[in-house]
Amino acid sequence: MLFGFPLVTIAIWSGYFTLFCAALMVLGWLLKWGIRFRLVGITGFMGVLTGGLFALGLGLHDRPQIPGAVKYVRVFDSGASQVVIVVPPTITETALDATLQQAAIDLYSTGRLSQGEATMTIRARAILHPKEGVSQPVYVGQVKPSLASPTDQAGIVEIDREQLALLPTKPSAPKPAD
Repeated sequence: MLFGFPLVTIAIWSGYFTLFCAALMVLGWLLKWGIRFRLVGITGFMGVLTGGLFALGLGLHDRPQIPGAVKYVRVFDSGASQVVIVVPPTITETALDATLQQAAIDLYSTGRLSQGEATMTIRARAILHPKEGVSQPVYVGQVKPSLASPTDQAGIVEIDREQLALLPTKPSAPKPAD
């Protein structure tokens, strides 16, 4: 958004002004005005500016923020329909739900649909350390948002409460060095 308007709207108005400049340029050439070469430059500049605004309007998206979502790290992405994220091992059920919804919004891309599947699976895992030198991944939930429509991204969130119960309820204190 620029000045409260979407960039595509600004690009359309810039396009109208470019057409006006082009008409003025043609009129300047027909009437042999002394500023006709400047009008060519202005029209060319406006064409480039309009094209840039239109391209930015297509590429930039404001993604909504889900309240309660925690930061996550994407550790696997097939580029199509499979994504795995890592969440903190101290995550709560409500925070996990919000984080999975946020990941569904953040990871949506129209290019994923070209792989032939209508939904994407985003799995959330946490890493437990049951003993020194051992890491155990625990899959605590998943969401399956639709890839067909960007407005239909709120997929079904499935939380595995048994696996979530394995996670610590508070962060473990660092062990003192001997």
